[in-house]
Amino acid sequence: MPDFKPENYPSFHSSDVKILDQNTVFQGFFRIDSYKIAHKLFNGGWSTEVKRELFERGHAVIVLPYDVKNDSLVLIEQFRIGALQNPNGPWLLEAIAGMIEPGESVEQVAMRESEEEAGLKLTEFWPMLSYQSSPGGCTERVYLVLARLEQKVETGVYGLASEQEDIKVHSLPRQVAMQLLQAGKIDNAATVIALQWLALNLAEVKQRWAGSV
Repeated sequence: MPDFKPENYPSFHSSDVKILDQNTVFQGFFRIDSYKIAHKLFNGGWSTEVKRELFERGHAVIVLPYDVKNDSLVLIEQFRIGALQNPNGPWLLEAIAGMIEPGESVEQVAMRESEEEAGLKLTEFWPMLSYQSSPGGCTERVYLVLARLEQKVETGVYGLASEQEDIKVHSLPRQVAMQLLQAGKIDNAATVIALQWLALNLAEVKQRWAGSV
């Protein structure tokens, strides 16, 4: 019989970690901190000193605009430095995304980035889920939201010149996006998860949003 009991999870909490030392070792576009910590062990007692570097990049909002009437959605295409070794090349097909600035809510970021990156004025959002992108060495939490799309999409090139953004907007049928996903042409985590969430919850989304279409 499985020994996992949901009521006993998680086994430990933040109070079961001792921060022995912390300092910033790099500060540029992002920040890297060095930590020395000790934590409780499952078999009892405490670990020896553990050294780790932690990438502090803030938290992000991902927006997937979906037109329930036409069963279509909006994705953007842009250059990504982290994808230089990607077999498909470093221009990725993604959902709209932006970082949360101090004092901003998830919806405020979703509205701002939708207009800046795709020229869309969106106001109705459906929180999908949130997750930690790489908790082994990064603090970033990603918030995924589905946006109700009812306006005409003006495809073209968007983005802020001040941020050196060069963003191409694509409007495509949802089924085509899923085919690209299955073929490995969409392979960045946030967009993969957003499309899979929409596939799993499509019936509920159509039921809730189709009423006033």
